[in-house]
Amino acid sequence: MTEDLTRWTIQVSSDLETIVPDYLENRRKDVATLFGMLGRGEYDTMRMLGHRMKGSGAGYGFDAISHLGERLERASREACHAELASCVAELESYLDRIDIVYV
Repeated sequence: MTEDLTRWTIQVSSDLETIVPDYLENRRKDVATLFGMLGRGEYDTMRMLGHRMKGSGAGYGFDAISHLGERLERASREACHAELASCVAELESYLDRIDIVYV
């Protein structure tokens, strides 16, 4: 099995150039937080965090974050540990492999 090292170039409005780095840094912090919550079974808190991501990602130009937030929210309601672990790992991978171009 080979690791997918695909990078994604995301075009973001130059109006957001001063706030996008902080937004992405906060999502990176969320990854560690989510893994910790998953280990403690804090599904309700994970659901709320997923809900926030679902609402914010697309507003900054990151549709994938919104999609992952929606999956996190749904999996948290169902307490589906495996799906939650997958979502958090996908979020971490996504954040590690995006390149931002301000337009």
